[in-house]
Amino acid sequence: MKKTYRAYLASSLLLGILVFGFSTPKSHPPEPKLPEKSKSTAAELTPEQAFDLMMEVLTHKRCVNCHPSDDYPRQGEDSHIHNFGVQRGPDNHGVAALQCQTCHQSENNNHAGVPGAPEWSLAPRKMAWQGLTRVEIARSMLNPDNNGGRTLEETVHHLTEHELVLWAWEPGVDANGTPREKPPVPKAEYIKAVKAWAAGGAPIPEE
Repeated sequence: MKKTYRAYLASSLLLGILVFGFSTPKSHPPEPKLPEKSKSTAAELTPEQAFDLMMEVLTHKRCVNCHPSDDYPRQGEDSHIHNFGVQRGPDNHGVAALQCQTCHQSENNNHAGVPGAPEWSLAPRKMAWQGLTRVEIARSMLNPDNNGGRTLEETVHHLTEHELVLWAWEPGVDANGTPREKPPVPKAEYIKAVKAWAAGGAPIPEE
């Protein structure tokens, strides 16, 4: 009997310790995590900032070499007049026997160092950018008399989707095997900047 009583007393004491001495602390809901601040992208730029970013590309030699103010395409990092006396021709594709497609195929020829992309040609004379300021380029680009009658939407499509424009980021190598310089803005950021500029009303800053 004594052993039974002692066992009962010990079990009761242990139960009391477990219930009252080691009570589970109150749980608190986890603190809500603050959303991480997203990195700024070209799509979040103001139209004015997007304009500056876009123009870093459009004033680069990869673009201006094909937008000369005369009848001679430019080439190379120093924008010298095209070799072999190549000229604009009546349709911006060169003169007989020296037409663009004679050498420039639909893709780069890295063995010969000849660049290539679909519809390789000079920009029409009305779209000359050589020697113009960023503001003058933008005004010309939005002028239907100069841009082939394009709307703003069509201009954006040309600037962001035309394969010859996008070739600037895949320019291949020159005749010496040296990689050509790419525009200073990554392609994805440039495309976002063009679209952000247009979405903001395509503002053109004062001179």
